[in-house]
Amino acid sequence: MCDDHHGDGNGLGRRALFVTSAAAALTLGSVTFGTSGAEAADGEQETRTIRGTLPTGSPDFVYLPVEVPSGVRELKVSYTYERTTVPAGTTGNALDIGVFDERGTELGGKGFRGWSGGARTEFFIRSDEATPGYLPGPVRPGTWHIALGPYTVAPDGLPYEITITLTYGRPGAMVKPVYPPERAKGRGRAWYRGDCHLHSWYSDGRRTPAELAALARAAGLDFINSSEHNTQSAHAHWAEHAGDDLLIMLGEEVTTRNGHVVALGVDPGTFVDWRYRARDNRFGKYARQIRRAGGLVVPAHPHATCIGCNWKFGFGEADAVEVWNGAYSPEDEVALADWDGMLVAAVREGRQDWIPAMGNSDAHRDPDPVGRPQTVVLADELNREAIQEGLRAGRSYVAESKEVSVSFTASGARGEHAGIGERLKVDADTPVTVRLEATGSAGCTIRFVTDQGVLFTSAEIPASGTGSAQWRTTASYAAYVRAEVRRPPIVPGFPGPLAAFTNPIFLGRR
Repeated sequence: MCDDHHGDGNGLGRRALFVTSAAAALTLGSVTFGTSGAEAADGEQETRTIRGTLPTGSPDFVYLPVEVPSGVRELKVSYTYERTTVPAGTTGNALDIGVFDERGTELGGKGFRGWSGGARTEFFIRSDEATPGYLPGPVRPGTWHIALGPYTVAPDGLPYEITITLTYGRPGAMVKPVYPPERAKGRGRAWYRGDCHLHSWYSDGRRTPAELAALARAAGLDFINSSEHNTQSAHAHWAEHAGDDLLIMLGEEVTTRNGHVVALGVDPGTFVDWRYRARDNRFGKYARQIRRAGGLVVPAHPHATCIGCNWKFGFGEADAVEVWNGAYSPEDEVALADWDGMLVAAVREGRQDWIPAMGNSDAHRDPDPVGRPQTVVLADELNREAIQEGLRAGRSYVAESKEVSVSFTASGARGEHAGIGERLKVDADTPVTVRLEATGSAGCTIRFVTDQGVLFTSAEIPASGTGSAQWRTTASYAAYVRAEVRRPPIVPGFPGPLAAFTNPIFLGRR
């Protein structure tokens, strides 16, 4: 049978509404079905269609309860909405979608079953399979909730239509998830290259995990991190693409309305909720969840200008910060300067802790290059724990591609020695020599940056691409030194794009 039910014309008008948290979510009236599994023939379908309009100023999330009867084999949802033409400078309509099962929509609860944002117009869930972005499993009876996220709403409102189809019958066999190993062969203590911010078709990317793994290997990477927007659904689809030569860690890009954060290298199956803003004072709870699950908290593209992308939660919970995201841009230049200010603040406040920087491609689809940029980390082994320990300690630098390598050290007059992310423990007036060697950097200049700013710039590296620079200072003059390898300027008078940059070496005994 097929019943077509039309909701009233205004989703926020005559339908029953329930506010579920402080100005953050809204619940519409329930959608019901007339059949139960005992009455339905195998393969029989039942459909409901709901129409409504969300006004400007809608809450971040609107929930549509769906009363799912027993005996359902598959839940399928499709939706459309009007993409209204708006004047220049005015935001138009954009509507995200996802679903929670009968266990509810509680923040951080167990009810999450999938999210596709605005990347798909329909999805299904069965015991044996689900649309990418969604978690397969039984369609149990109870109140499910379709989650709508009105990302932006035009001045005239956002008209939408949602069609829900239930298919009755015996469910398929559930498949036990298999996850990639936490260890690859590696080269012992060595510098390993990675890209920890990537998107496949399990969120809004267009590449399969197989394609991403092949591109990672071609980019010279030793490790990657799965980081789909607001879903862990990809975790069970990476195992066959890992190998002795490629460590695949699992994570999520937690995509809130006040910025994005990469949960880097969490335990398989970990879901991190994203339904809050900075003013809700909830981020600390989920940052701690990421760490309890064995992951790192890495704010992504903190100065990106897209709506909801700019980081507003502060950096008190960060284990590292993504300073370079994709093709080097003015946004990255601002992020680099902001991060340098954090280093200065750590020195000024006499803190031993500081936030390391990293870089990732954030590749979504062709022609986005994987591994451009990439973070190169010194680790004892090629496994999840060792890579994370190197990133957390700042024993890393960011390179434009596999062709670019740097070596950066500081030494004292009595043979003291320190590398990237370390402290050279010398007296305040002891002479210190810093040295950087670079390859793959033809036409670039080398800059040494301290808490006073840029204090040294080299001549251009020759056409061979191999060059070095050396500079002398003291701990009293420079509390830290970090290095940048810069391409020639695109705009005269402004620094050129980065080819590489390092985390700092700190100088002095404290």
